[in-house]
Amino acid sequence: MAETTPTGTSVAEVMAELAGLEDPKTREVNEKHGDDHGVNLSKLRALAKRLKTQQDLACRLWETGDTAARLLAILICRPKAFGRDELDAMVRQARAPKVHDWLVNYVVKKSPHAEELRLAWSADPDPVVASAGWALTVERVAKKPEGLDLPGLLDVIETRMKDAPDRLQWAMNHCLAQIGIEHAEHRTRAIDIGERLEVLKDYPTSPGCTSPFAPIWITEMVSRQHDRA
Repeated sequence: MAETTPTGTSVAEVMAELAGLEDPKTREVNEKHGDDHGVNLSKLRALAKRLKTQQDLACRLWETGDTAARLLAILICRPKAFGRDELDAMVRQARAPKVHDWLVNYVVKKSPHAEELRLAWSADPDPVVASAGWALTVERVAKKPEGLDLPGLLDVIETRMKDAPDRLQWAMNHCLAQIGIEHAEHRTRAIDIGERLEVLKDYPTSPGCTSPFAPIWITEMVSRQHDRA
């Protein structure tokens, strides 16, 4: 007999539905980005909308270790229900890029433990965990910069970004761009660091999209802000 949550939905039922949504072509595309699942994200979101918020079910889906199940768990959980240590364990388990990204953006950022985890993760020796810390720092730079040592962050980025592993490098680069976009007094230095390090300078960018190369990114976003002013 399948174990059910208090709302009556069993993990087995949900896993069966996810299996039915599996599409080989979607999996092929996702696996190129390191995500080992084949469920269309629009269909996944539709399933989450139908299930609504179910914290118990979310926890059990997460425990399966299945990538699609974990993405669904993130969508139906209550972000503030997780303790600090639970979130720390989850981010260390989240190796698929999409799971990691959604966990940080949809759950950790809404948690009362976000700032404590930001500080702990940013200095973590695991570059994937450290990238989560830097993603939280990007959020602070944009929305609540009071108390942040922006020159100190630029020092760290200048020293470490060039040789950082991909996901950590990407998060540091986002932080560099965000500092340059949001804080005019540090803009010249941020652009200069980007120009010298050349991180993501040759990253392929689709027409109509902004390059992730920090000097271009900063200049483009500041220009848009001026246009709206």
